[in-house]
Amino acid sequence: MPSSNLSAPADDAPAPAGPASAPGPAVAPDLTVVIPTFNERGNLQPLIARLHRVLAGLAWEAIFVDDNSPDGTADALRAIGRLDPRIRCLRRVGRRGLAGACIEGMLAAQAPVVAVMDADLQHDESLLPRMLEAMSQGAELVVATRYAPGGDADGFSGWRGLGSRLATRLAQRVLKVTSSDPMSGFFMLRRDSVEQLAPKLSTQGFKILLDILATSRGRLKVTELTYSFGVRQSGDSKLDNRVLMDFLGLIVAKATGGLVSLRFLSFATVGAAGLVVHLATLRVGLAFDLRFLVAQAIATVAAMTFNYVLNNVLTYRDRRLSGWAFLRGLLAFYLICGLGAAANVGVADWAFYQTERWWLAGIAGACIGAVWNYAMSRALVWKDAA
Repeated sequence: MPSSNLSAPADDAPAPAGPASAPGPAVAPDLTVVIPTFNERGNLQPLIARLHRVLAGLAWEAIFVDDNSPDGTADALRAIGRLDPRIRCLRRVGRRGLAGACIEGMLAAQAPVVAVMDADLQHDESLLPRMLEAMSQGAELVVATRYAPGGDADGFSGWRGLGSRLATRLAQRVLKVTSSDPMSGFFMLRRDSVEQLAPKLSTQGFKILLDILATSRGRLKVTELTYSFGVRQSGDSKLDNRVLMDFLGLIVAKATGGLVSLRFLSFATVGAAGLVVHLATLRVGLAFDLRFLVAQAIATVAAMTFNYVLNNVLTYRDRRLSGWAFLRGLLAFYLICGLGAAANVGVADWAFYQTERWWLAGIAGACIGAVWNYAMSRALVWKDAA
């Protein structure tokens, strides 16, 4: 039945475009397209119409993984899915992040081959059939690249384009990946590869392809196809104030073989910023002629509060606490950091007694305190189930 014979859903969701209302016989898909979304309602209708056009004759499905968009993206997708079962919506509540969304979407795929692309219309969906053909010819990972001859990234602004190229060079040098565009968000791979790699991939950050390339360590046969990166049409960019920290954290985590996790690096960075807050508050307190013990106590509480708020916004953004949970978490964080300080002092005192090297004792105490604070905060404040 043509879509023109269907009225728009009552909740003002966009009506399916093109042949969306005629899904055809129920057959297992050969291709799953995973599309992470956040406030992409305005892009859904043209994107789905494009997928119908370029994938005509193929058995496919599209899984949109929505991070609880306030603009009603999930509602619009469900309305479309009621008319076209190829369109599926996986709504995530209490979790944020492009990498995690991609991983969940790929693991939910029914097809043996999975593609990942954005919903912002910057990726050239007409490349999908060629990517699938490359997979049928033996490729295990197909990367849509902007930086090989024949591709371009004109859709980037000046600064963002420069940052993308610098990040690409850094990833190539440090992690020894050979792809011309390891930062690409447009790629295709086999679902069994996803199953093998998923337990080792980070759910934080944005550069899921870089993580796949670094984790697979050259074991995947990679083919690259060039395309022109377009201009965002509507919706919100998924790059926010964590993107640089996420990228650097991923580089460090992979370069150290997972010894230093992305989240721990973020936690430690926040702790370093908290030390600056502590010293500044202590200096101000002493300038107002407060007793050292009083100024130190105020500075300690100020630093712990600063660390808690910043960790809630950055390090644990995907488990962010609010309302009464925020206050309960703050009190628990005070307790944890207080015990961490005691552990810091105890270990430092023992180390100084053993070595008589003050700097080594200080480092040992600081490391124990940081690891304690991180482990206990993760277990008791920002719980996995939050």
